[in-house]
Amino acid sequence: MSETTLAPAPVEVQKGWGGQSVKRKEDKRLLQGEGVFVDDVKRHGMGYLHFVRSPYAHAHITRIDVSAAEAIDGVYGTLTGEEVAALTDPFFQISSAPGANIKDYALAVGKVRYVGEPVVAVVAETRELARDASELVEVDYEALPALVDARRAQDSDAPVLHEDAGGNLMWTGLYSWGDFDAALAEADRVVKIPELHFHRFNSTPLECDGALVEYNRGVGQWTIHTNNQFPGFAAIMMGPAMRTGLDKLRFVTQDIGGGFGNKITSHPQLVVCCLLARKLNRPVQWTEWRTDFHLSMSHGNERWFHDTEVAVKDDGTLLGFRTKALDDAGAWLRYEPLGGVIWAQVTPGMYRWRHIELDFTQVATNKAPVSPNRGYSRMQHLWFTERVIDIVARELDLDPVDVRKRNYIRAEDMPYETPNGCVYDSGDYAATLDLALQLIGYDSLAGRRADAEARGKRLGVGIGSTLDSGTNNFGQSQLINPELQFSGNNEVATVKLDIFGEIVVTLGTTPQGQGHETTAAQVVADILSCSPDDVHVRAGHDSYWNSHAGFSGTYASQFAVTGLSAVKGATEMLAAEIKKLAGAVFGGVPAEALELADGGVRIKDNPDAFLPFMACGAIINANNAGLPEDLDVTLNCRYVYRPPFEVPDVERKFGNLTLTYAVQIHVAVVEVDPETGSYEIVDYAAVDDCGKRINPQIVEGQVMGATAQALGAAVHETYEYDEDGNLLTPNFYDYHVPHALDMPPLATGAIESPSPFTPLGTKGMGEGGGAGIHAICAAIQDATGQIVTDSHNPYQRVWELMQQ
Repeated sequence: MSETTLAPAPVEVQKGWGGQSVKRKEDKRLLQGEGVFVDDVKRHGMGYLHFVRSPYAHAHITRIDVSAAEAIDGVYGTLTGEEVAALTDPFFQISSAPGANIKDYALAVGKVRYVGEPVVAVVAETRELARDASELVEVDYEALPALVDARRAQDSDAPVLHEDAGGNLMWTGLYSWGDFDAALAEADRVVKIPELHFHRFNSTPLECDGALVEYNRGVGQWTIHTNNQFPGFAAIMMGPAMRTGLDKLRFVTQDIGGGFGNKITSHPQLVVCCLLARKLNRPVQWTEWRTDFHLSMSHGNERWFHDTEVAVKDDGTLLGFRTKALDDAGAWLRYEPLGGVIWAQVTPGMYRWRHIELDFTQVATNKAPVSPNRGYSRMQHLWFTERVIDIVARELDLDPVDVRKRNYIRAEDMPYETPNGCVYDSGDYAATLDLALQLIGYDSLAGRRADAEARGKRLGVGIGSTLDSGTNNFGQSQLINPELQFSGNNEVATVKLDIFGEIVVTLGTTPQGQGHETTAAQVVADILSCSPDDVHVRAGHDSYWNSHAGFSGTYASQFAVTGLSAVKGATEMLAAEIKKLAGAVFGGVPAEALELADGGVRIKDNPDAFLPFMACGAIINANNAGLPEDLDVTLNCRYVYRPPFEVPDVERKFGNLTLTYAVQIHVAVVEVDPETGSYEIVDYAAVDDCGKRINPQIVEGQVMGATAQALGAAVHETYEYDEDGNLLTPNFYDYHVPHALDMPPLATGAIESPSPFTPLGTKGMGEGGGAGIHAICAAIQDATGQIVTDSHNPYQRVWELMQQ
């Protein structure tokens, strides 16, 4: 693998720890097997939970009998949907009507709506006994027809999942910016795009969902050890449903084996654990089996685009597009219909067209519920805009590279306001593309095509240009439901100087491998003029550490912005307090005459007047008699970072929906065997621009991981259902996740265009896999000469294209 760095403009020479590939602080414990994941948390007398799941995609529950299971020695108890309905209220719904009217509980109540839906929970003294006992639970069903094709969801004879909603329509909204009719009048050509389909898959973290829940009966408090990656959202969903205050829900995490958005919507299972911990008066442990994860958790959104028209000039200038998007939410709206607006963060993709209409519809089907999945909702839309580019180029007989460069938003136009009011902060898309093409030897492709043809192969090259929009403005939820009271964003950090001079950092985030401890230590070290080795970052998250805010968690490509900005703010407060304390100790020396250096504070023109951090910590915490009464210093600083957002205009659906825009451009080169449809990725390049890189090696790791997941989705990974709603790929026997041997030669590159909107010049990054999905589609289209209409292209589908 190789890395090339190309800067679009002169940048300041790197100073300090930020920008260095410091070794990850987390790696020692993880590589030595000393990490603490949720299944490592044990308690005396705990019970193991196993779910009885529905074998039907759609059925009435007519009888449940748990007596045989409860009679077994070692079985502690059970929980049914009827009990859940009596003890809790339905989960709060983000949607406006009709989706707002559905009643979603932690277990199925009266009816099941997808294969794998939890119906009964069984708790026993061992995991194996709980699983065996679950086989003795008797559940009678009255089967109903299943709905598995979202395109049939609104047919008059379609089975209805949620009678309370009056049908299968969950949410619909029309977005219109500019004047598409005027674009049609100006256009030389109107290109009609065939129906496009973005398939259903997820990012398959190595660790499935889990929790260990304890209930303190004396104070009515639950301690929830979990790997949920967005405790702020889980608390908002769980508290009202459980009829309890959020102070009674303590969320604790340490190490998490991958998240990718898939671990945001485990709140129904956490509620079940909480109810059983209270009912049985013992800790309850739940670790999800892989098949259960595939059956029931966190599928990515499946989406169709149809009736698409594109207004273009003969030279390839894009004027606008109009399309209809149909989204399959699965059986429940656990985080939906936020996908119905999140895509709008990247409405025009990376292009300058100003006239856009999109009619968005989301429906329910008898499939597992969807949730955020790496690149949530933007990935589907960016794949669509990229497909439009390549199909338009084909129809106009133009080079896809030239069409992109003609229409890319230009570096000199940054910051750039999109037609719907989002503001792209920085970037040089053309330079990024040039670097990616250079890395795969684009100028030599003609010779490589000839060589491939001589061997009976077809060579194709494809480009994927995407944006990783990070740091949500939750005010966008009001475009879905104007009555919601969410807007802006926030994150918290505390930094303190302890009694022996230890620098202790506490984060509000829930890292899942992103290196938060390392990058936070680098930021702190630069401000306090010490080494990252001197900075102790607490592992994981505890909502009782006073570093928890309403939106705390790790999601939506924002730690480098919200998390590190909170760290920066708290550390700057601490630095100011250290100087204030030292000024008092030195006899009234002003702060501007002091500097931090070498693990302490000193007078600039008298370096011998030096107060080490250990002395500072001891004075404030244990030796503070005689300090001035008005000395407002605690050396324990808490900072809440709030991005500069406004509430979007609901009527116009207009406003800035996110703060930063990282860039990913991937280029793939494939060789296709026309006789079998099999293909090999023979060359691959990925170039990212995530603004200021705090730790380049960590960034490159994110790029490689995103690329692997992209190639897995494009070639192998898919959730396919039969007509009865049975998942055909429920485990790793049938759902192939790429491993090292599946990876092609990979060259990575980087451009840094610091964001003007963030305190450190950083942007979010890590969700750039959508670029790879399209790069493979485009390369197959180039090799076969046929329009590719699906995001998932196994060898059989490519063979079918070749037959055309």
